[in-house]
Amino acid sequence: MVGQRTLNPFILVQIQVWQPNRFALCQNAMGMLIDGKAIAEKINQDTLKMIKKLQAKGINPRLEVILVGNDKASAMYDRMKGAAAEKLDIGFELHQLPITTKAPELIKKIKTIQERASLSGLIIQLPLPEHLYIPEVLNTIRPDVDVDCLTDVNLGKLIMKTNSLVPPTPGAVLTILDDLKVKLAGKNVTIVGMGALVGKPLAIMMINEGASVTTCNSRTTNIKAKCLGADIIVTGVGEKYLLGGDMVPKNAIVIDTGISFENGKVFGDVNVPKVKDRAAYVTPTPGGVGPITVALLLFNTVLCAEQKK
Repeated sequence: MVGQRTLNPFILVQIQVWQPNRFALCQNAMGMLIDGKAIAEKINQDTLKMIKKLQAKGINPRLEVILVGNDKASAMYDRMKGAAAEKLDIGFELHQLPITTKAPELIKKIKTIQERASLSGLIIQLPLPEHLYIPEVLNTIRPDVDVDCLTDVNLGKLIMKTNSLVPPTPGAVLTILDDLKVKLAGKNVTIVGMGALVGKPLAIMMINEGASVTTCNSRTTNIKAKCLGADIIVTGVGEKYLLGGDMVPKNAIVIDTGISFENGKVFGDVNVPKVKDRAAYVTPTPGGVGPITVALLLFNTVLCAEQKK
């Protein structure tokens, strides 16, 4: 990643370095936990400065979210988004639809929301019910308000490095690596989980930065060997303790973007107590990638409002 940059870094298809003077790291017995809340707070302060400039011109950024069904992880993230938006004085509205919603109904809802002149950003919370995973649904979102970067247009721009927005969770991963002053060029990266929200766009972004990327999906064999050959491991599956200490090489960087629930508690893909004895750095769950993802989503929303003006 590139060093110091001015605000609106995503115009240059780069992630801004939010320099926390190492306050974002907490010492453990072996590895170091990455404090996502500290990094997110710094991002939010930069976002707030942008908001105040826009509000002085009568522009008020607004984010709207569509949630279909009652996925626990999705509901948790939407609560985080709402609370963070309120703190930054960003307009926020959650539209919750039943799991039985059909594609034509969802498409109509998207179009109705997009008619609002005040809209800056719109996301459809993933995962969607299986019957709604069709291109027409996500591509109904206008690219200029697609703050999750899930439309064909914005994903295509990501591949060609002509994008002005960066997907929030992959962006959070790269922001963490920037904070650690890690240059991706020449690094071996293993990504476990190839979903549209994290794995696929992250692989593209890391390849664009010169990393050698190995991807793992549900049919991949010998994932452990692929992880043991990596300098950086990123997970995004949503399976409790999928990654154990025996899968992590010494001094690797481990970033966990997956969450799951068990008995009302939140767990990540990474067994942090086991992994921290081998990794140089690891993100906890909660408090790791999640807050940074939300901060970058709101940054994208404000950036869209700025571009819209």
